[in-house]
Amino acid sequence: MNFLAHIYLSGNDDDVTIGNFIADGIKGKRYLNFPKGIAKGILLHREIDTFTDAHPIVHQSTAKLHENYGHYSGVIVDILYDHFLAKNWNKYSQQPLDEYVQDFYGLLRRNFTSLPARIQRMMPYMIADNWLVNYATIPGIGKILAQMNVRTKGVARMDEAVTELVEYYDEFENEFTDFFEELRAFSEQKRSEL
Repeated sequence: MNFLAHIYLSGNDDDVTIGNFIADGIKGKRYLNFPKGIAKGILLHREIDTFTDAHPIVHQSTAKLHENYGHYSGVIVDILYDHFLAKNWNKYSQQPLDEYVQDFYGLLRRNFTSLPARIQRMMPYMIADNWLVNYATIPGIGKILAQMNVRTKGVARMDEAVTELVEYYDEFENEFTDFFEELRAFSEQKRSEL
């Protein structure tokens, strides 16, 4: 899952949300250097990623992309799934997506000094381009995939994956919907266990 899903799956705990958001940059036992709530969010993120990477529905989605994108297929599916979460947001939250995202950006601003340097550098671009709200549109996802492709120096050709998104749109959406129900239940259980 990508940013929006990880934030959403954190529940209503600000520290868990921050930890879940920054987790990709926190390796090994470095999570122990953070306050308990943020550490819990980092561990939750890892649990979500492990569950997602092993799930047969996710494998169905990545199989549609594997021939053209190889090992980047999983990253692309994470982004596509965030599209379907944003697009269908009102099924998952009573708070409108734009309000939810602005609340999250406010949380980041209030905690800016405790964020890792990589997140501090990324955050202004994320907010200025309103990535999380723009996930809801195909052009918005296209822009995100293009930005990710730049990070791979063009090797991944991720920017081209909008073609498969359009071609298999209904299949991807159905796969996301089925998978996300399981992931929500899994995440809720893990939040109570951690």
